[in-house]
Amino acid sequence: MTSTKKRTAAALTATIFAAVLAVPAMAAKALVIGVSSHKGNTLEVGERSGLIIGPSGTDYTVTSSDLDTVAVERVLTFWVAVTKAEGSAEITASNSAGECGSVTLTVGPASVAPEAPASGDSAGLTDNMEIRQEMIRLINQTRKANGASELPVNEALMNAAQACSNRRYTWHHAPEEGQATVDAGYPYGFGDNLTVFTGTVNAAQRAVNNWLNSPRHFKTMLLAEASHIGTGVTFKNGKAYCCMVAGAPTSHNPYE
Repeated sequence: MTSTKKRTAAALTATIFAAVLAVPAMAAKALVIGVSSHKGNTLEVGERSGLIIGPSGTDYTVTSSDLDTVAVERVLTFWVAVTKAEGSAEITASNSAGECGSVTLTVGPASVAPEAPASGDSAGLTDNMEIRQEMIRLINQTRKANGASELPVNEALMNAAQACSNRRYTWHHAPEEGQATVDAGYPYGFGDNLTVFTGTVNAAQRAVNNWLNSPRHFKTMLLAEASHIGTGVTFKNGKAYCCMVAGAPTSHNPYE
């Protein structure tokens, strides 16, 4: 091979090698927008599910391919999918650079949610058990959809959660809540959520929705070190007082 041909072949080889190296470099710079639903991709009519969009720290525009099936709402800095009718819709998030990502949500028929007793007020440790169990189902559904293990029920935590809801707290009272778990027979650490709202219809779903739409409360629902769960629901004067307690046996209760 002549020296000219050798130089030409070497130049072509270098060009091809450089082009091959450039491909992963360009791919590494490409922004991939991830979109998922807190409650998973299969929802029921009437549900609300927070949307997880990443990378975080970016302002996104979110749209639905079928607003009659799934609408989207912005709540502070978060986006929420609101199911309207059976069917499916593609939810798309885009940024100012025109890059986007999407998720398809499938909506099925609504299940019958347990309601508050017709008598109204309640304050016993065994009251509203169907609603409390529905809260546990919804919390475990959220955990499973986000890669966390489902939590079995613990009787002591059920009693502790109900004792706290019976006190009708509108904000956290750490010493009293810590003592309530000890008095109920659970001496270990825990994470708990509270919420209060007017009305008794769909209480379990409304309580979990409130926690889904609050980053701090959502984090407690997904508590990695939790091993068991308990819930409490109290109705008084037309208001619902709800509590969940996730027991963490590897941590310490400072009020024990």
